[in-house]
Amino acid sequence: MENHKLVLPEHLNHYGYLFGGYLLKWVDEYAWIAATLDFPGHNFVTIGLDKVEFKKSVKQGAILRFLVERTKKGNSSVEYKVNVFCGRGEKGKQDLIFSTNVTFVSVDKHGGKKQLPA
Repeated sequence: MENHKLVLPEHLNHYGYLFGGYLLKWVDEYAWIAATLDFPGHNFVTIGLDKVEFKKSVKQGAILRFLVERTKKGNSSVEYKVNVFCGRGEKGKQDLIFSTNVTFVSVDKHGGKKQLPA
């Protein structure tokens, strides 16, 4: 699944760069959307991100591209790889600015784990 986000002034820190917390929010949100579309009728909560390392800074006006791919499925959990790209340099080249795995668990209405379909 692919999504895009425009970096606006309200997303910037006092140095004029994207706040990392916004990027993490978008990563979690887009991965959650992928899980919800892959498993209709299931409710998911985030249980972890494997690594948080910002590789490049992002300025206002940048268009970020989020590429979300399912990498693992367990009995009640599912993991998605999220790669975030920015830029349209020479020949449309985009730089990888962030990458992580997001893990969700499917829960029932009481918050207990709910098995995913095979």
